[in-house]
Amino acid sequence: MDFDLQWLLLGLPVAFALGWLASRLDFRQWKRDERDSPKAYFKGLNLLLNEQQDKAIDAFIEAVQQDPGTSDLHFALGNLFRRRGEYERAVRVHQHLLGRADLAPAERERAQHALAQDFMKAGLFDRAEEAFKALEGTAFGTDARLSLLTLYERSRDWRAAVETARQLESTGAGSFAARVANYWCELALEADARHQPDEAQAALNRAREAAPQAARPLVLAGQRLARQGRHDAALEAWSELMAINPAAFSLVAGDYAASAVACDQQARALERLKSLYARAPSVDVLQALTRLETDPLARRERLVSHLRSQPTLTAALGLLQERMTSERPFSAAEIENLRQAIGTAAKPLQRYRCAACGFEGQHYFWQCPGCLSWDSYPPHRLEDQ
Repeated sequence: MDFDLQWLLLGLPVAFALGWLASRLDFRQWKRDERDSPKAYFKGLNLLLNEQQDKAIDAFIEAVQQDPGTSDLHFALGNLFRRRGEYERAVRVHQHLLGRADLAPAERERAQHALAQDFMKAGLFDRAEEAFKALEGTAFGTDARLSLLTLYERSRDWRAAVETARQLESTGAGSFAARVANYWCELALEADARHQPDEAQAALNRAREAAPQAARPLVLAGQRLARQGRHDAALEAWSELMAINPAAFSLVAGDYAASAVACDQQARALERLKSLYARAPSVDVLQALTRLETDPLARRERLVSHLRSQPTLTAALGLLQERMTSERPFSAAEIENLRQAIGTAAKPLQRYRCAACGFEGQHYFWQCPGCLSWDSYPPHRLEDQ
């Protein structure tokens, strides 16, 4: 059959016209999608800034549907789900991102990090640990190790925490010596609970090696020795603590006095405590001094002196107890010191507190200055509750 060139000449313009029309329609659709997607995105951002998270999520879902290839929208949506506590939906969003073959390596690492955070927030520690470990050697490597450290602390996996802290130090993330010392102290307590004293002592030694200036290893060492009846050795451990960290000694001041009485070293312990109190006065050291001091007059004078410098209820109570065991009445100066101590302690309780936001004030407010709520203040002070 002969081919008619006339039909070819007629068909070319028609084909060109149809192609041009199709391209125009695709271009208009693309322009419309491009215009609608940012509009939905900015709408969600505006709602988020106005703390309307439910509506913001709806807007971001709409934006993702209009532009499913934009990873930033997926990240925004996943983070919103996580903040809302909807961890399952956040996981699905980030797993969807990881399943995309066209995702750039940097975005894939970002999605992996977000997924690990989802598992962490959801309390799925096993899956979170696996997800964080998958970030080894990436730009999120240090952040992943820090998160793993928090995970091991929450799950009380102290040996894994020690190893992770050492890895962080080796990468220049800072010093974790104090935290490592605490991890070894926790291991020592666990060993004591299992009645494994040798393992507990070894853990305390490791704690001292990790942070020689740390207070907790010496606190625990003295307490273990006191429980074993080795009060002389306990006093020496706590005396080292007194020299290294005078402020932390307050935690064992009462135990120190008890061990001194148990091994008949009250006089020596009293002199050490007097020297410490002169450098770092505290209520705990004051009570230990009161326990070791045998002269009632000296005890009373020390309590009055403390009340002058630090009007605390504990010192006031100690002075009242001294009066109950003595026939000597209060002097005018002692009564004034007691009044100041009680007044200072009572002042924070003489406030009104907003039931809506907790804002406290010396005066009653009909409208809270903090949250601007009306009638949110109960008509009684804190000390009446």
